[in-house]
Amino acid sequence: MTPENDRLRVALSMLTLVPGGMGGSETYARELVRGLAASDRVDATGFVARIGAGFCAPLPERVSTGVTGGHSTVDRVRTLAQAALHGRGLRAAMSGFDVVHVPFTAPVPRPPRGVPMVQTLFDVQHLDLPHLFSKAELLYRTRYYEGAARDAAAVVTISEFARRQIVEQVGVDADRVHVAHLGVDADAFTPHLGAREPFLLYPARGWAHKNHARLIEAVGLLRETRPDLRLVLTGGALDSLGTVPTWVDVRGLVPVDELRRLYRAASAMVFPSLYEGFGLPPLEAMASGCPVASSTAGSLPEICGDAAVLFDPTDPADIARGTLEAIDRTEQLQPLGLAQVRRFTWDRCLRVHEDAYAAAVRTA
Repeated sequence: MTPENDRLRVALSMLTLVPGGMGGSETYARELVRGLAASDRVDATGFVARIGAGFCAPLPERVSTGVTGGHSTVDRVRTLAQAALHGRGLRAAMSGFDVVHVPFTAPVPRPPRGVPMVQTLFDVQHLDLPHLFSKAELLYRTRYYEGAARDAAAVVTISEFARRQIVEQVGVDADRVHVAHLGVDADAFTPHLGAREPFLLYPARGWAHKNHARLIEAVGLLRETRPDLRLVLTGGALDSLGTVPTWVDVRGLVPVDELRRLYRAASAMVFPSLYEGFGLPPLEAMASGCPVASSTAGSLPEICGDAAVLFDPTDPADIARGTLEAIDRTEQLQPLGLAQVRRFTWDRCLRVHEDAYAAAVRTA
């Protein structure tokens, strides 16, 4: 800790960052950077690959030009190799800090000896749902997720659900795991409490655990009595869904303003995920005045509270039931949702990180 101002010097090691391709974890990192820039307890500096240059503004940033970064599996392997090649220089640059924080879970490269590490571990889905992962991905997560969590002086995670799973599945001491719920800038959303359009919204990448197929089946059931009802899908990797019915509108990645317009207009936001360490879209929908029907999986009951209708995500009929109930209860759910979202702020998230950094230094 610097004696002149008692502020912790934190290196944010983000060599695996790929801007525009990391979903909620990228939103988290952006908000963390913004919060740390205004912190009176921390002096933070970002370390990024070439592809991440500019991400850390207004924080000081060091770009490792020898690490290119990229979206594909080949790019990720190249990033690991390049970070290893330049590891000595990167560790030397980080050695003057009090803490190294790895917001994107994988410590690439490993922090310098003697400097405590804080790891953000969003979830352990690969242990809870291993059948959804390739052998290569399981090996990667075993090494870079689990191994790092056991070595870290402190672990930050994003829900009480995720904390329980990390303690039980990875064996990390409970007192080393800090829960920093993600936040929503509710004031950035404009709630619409009037008439809504006849479509359902699901903003999610086309990953297997996002459960698109059962949602489409559920909407098909709803259309038997509501034939004008459509389904709008946004997010990356949706080409993996293959052919979909004509009443499904696959938008792919959309600008933030367009997503917020969809939240304001939809009859309901339906979130049938089979696994979530947190789940930002339900809160974003609530901030927009959109009723929410959500899965009971993972952290979602914890995040949604009594402001959403919950359903069994493995049963299309129950997804349909929950969705219809959410639409019918729109006027009741809207004020509950607006109150619920106010419980989750980025300032609270930041305070947990500041406490985790201080705890890491104390226990090092």
